[in-house]
Amino acid sequence: MRSRLPGLSLSSYGAGWSANRRIAIGVAAVAVLLALAAVVALLTGGGNSHQTPERAAPAPTGSPSSSEATPQPSSSSGSGSVPTPPQIAEPVAYAKAAAQMLWSYDTRDTSRDQQLAGMRAWMTTETKYADWASVSGQVPDPVLWSRMADQDQHATAHVTEGHYPGAFQQALADDPSAITEAYIYVVTVNGTQQITWKNGGAGAEDRAVTLAVQCRPHQDCTLAALAPSVTQ
Repeated sequence: MRSRLPGLSLSSYGAGWSANRRIAIGVAAVAVLLALAAVVALLTGGGNSHQTPERAAPAPTGSPSSSEATPQPSSSSGSGSVPTPPQIAEPVAYAKAAAQMLWSYDTRDTSRDQQLAGMRAWMTTETKYADWASVSGQVPDPVLWSRMADQDQHATAHVTEGHYPGAFQQALADDPSAITEAYIYVVTVNGTQQITWKNGGAGAEDRAVTLAVQCRPHQDCTLAALAPSVTQ
């Protein structure tokens, strides 16, 4: 029996958000993200392929190149199989690591509470910009998690690329100083998820998600929110 983890598939998240909620999440007073929220609806479902932008938004001074391989964070016993957040100061690299974390889970050795605790460790501590509900909402309810555990369901992920959406780049070009309010960057990540369950069950699916990550200068990045839809 194939017992899937729909919450972590990230395929339908945000469908029930109100317009005000979509604008408020992760952006607060950040004008550049307000501009992004206004154009997300136009970009979603446009049928364009995901491509790396020709010009990326500026990253904090001294951060590594986004083209470098995403470091693999170590596992934390206190949160089961959920990896601890890596020390990365570059938005795209951190977003790729965060997406890999979100698409990976193991009900064989991780309880639902551990999954949530591990994911919470990736979040920004600045409550003004953190939208924990958008991240925790990816985890299914306790009953479904228990059924998945009965099937030994677990998943691994492979990230293929991450990039700044064109809308974010345009908004930043229109008002470069706006990013300095909260240093929140919008990054779209693409990859694949391999799901396995007992009795030889397995399957693989493409995955895509847009994340808001906070990367203040001279600090490691943190996760602020998941965007309501994937942008190009």
